[in-house]
Amino acid sequence: MGPIEFAVDYTSSNTKARLGRLSTPHGVIRTPVFMPVGTQATVKAMSPRELVEVGAEIVLANTYHLYLRPGHDLVSRAGGLHGFMAWDRSILTDSGGFQVFSLGEMRKISEEGVTFRSHLDGSAHFISPEISMEIQMALGADIAMVFDECAPYPADYSYTKDSMEMTSRWARRCLAAHNRADQALFGIVQGGMYADLRKASADDLVSLDFPGYGIGGLSVGEPKGLMYEMLEVTVPRLPRDKPRYLMGVGSPDCLLEGVMRGIDMFDCVLPTRIARHGSVFTRNGTLTVRNAAFSQDFAPLDPGCDCYTCQNFSRAYIRHLLRSGEILGVRLTTIHNLRFLIRLMEEIRASIAEDALPKLRDSFLEQYNEGPQ
Repeated sequence: MGPIEFAVDYTSSNTKARLGRLSTPHGVIRTPVFMPVGTQATVKAMSPRELVEVGAEIVLANTYHLYLRPGHDLVSRAGGLHGFMAWDRSILTDSGGFQVFSLGEMRKISEEGVTFRSHLDGSAHFISPEISMEIQMALGADIAMVFDECAPYPADYSYTKDSMEMTSRWARRCLAAHNRADQALFGIVQGGMYADLRKASADDLVSLDFPGYGIGGLSVGEPKGLMYEMLEVTVPRLPRDKPRYLMGVGSPDCLLEGVMRGIDMFDCVLPTRIARHGSVFTRNGTLTVRNAAFSQDFAPLDPGCDCYTCQNFSRAYIRHLLRSGEILGVRLTTIHNLRFLIRLMEEIRASIAEDALPKLRDSFLEQYNEGPQ
């Protein structure tokens, strides 16, 4: 038996959605699942207890950021991420590939790895597939990700092909270097916005028999319709008995559309990021509660929400906190946004069990108008 087990309990009769259970050394995760992002070993504005209260079963941490600060050796000495951040449920670490990609001119990619300058102090660093594995094994998450290159959008065919092929070579190096028995290593499908490259990447990674597969390089600026097209050519080539993880995607509409196409796992900084700017998800779309229109609005953020914020506080009060620079305001909007998405995933799982996911998708999107009001 490997470090994780994944079981598909039910597959929708009218979509590609499925219900599953992902078991790790730190618990059982019901899928499809949304995973809050804890970039620096903390989900911003949230305590571990509050994460449990909103229903989080797994969170992410970021290899790049934790390597730079406080350092993976220190985290290892603290008992790994679970001990360091006092989180006894499951953790996934990304490889740092996307963050390095985001550095732009501050990094140089070669076959050996990536040389880059820290966004903190400009110091020079190098991460290779082997070093990424060393860092992630020291961090000790339940699931680690291979080191990959995320091609930008747009990118021409030749560049994207070379990038995808290097990602495959790096995946083999990651497999050879990874030897932590209680940690699963997922492959990452790349290939940009080219269907044939996506298929080739998926086929090659499947041949390496990873226990799970990420789909990377999407939600990087392309139209959502194009992202869905890439999912439709990629997902059918991934094993039915292993988890499929769409990386960096977390808007409510994309969660619904991704599940419809067979995705099991999602993560995104979106809910916490917009919360810090005073915007919240509601069934009627994204609401910017900082706006003056809510200064005397004593309704909850979303009348149908069961989160701590909506059960106790009004829009007017939260606006007051945000405008006053009070920390509680950001904490309350973050609690709400995370609970909103996790509760949406609960609804999605229930609708899959009833073969009613298309109905939920249509009714939700009819009411939901993406974009701040």
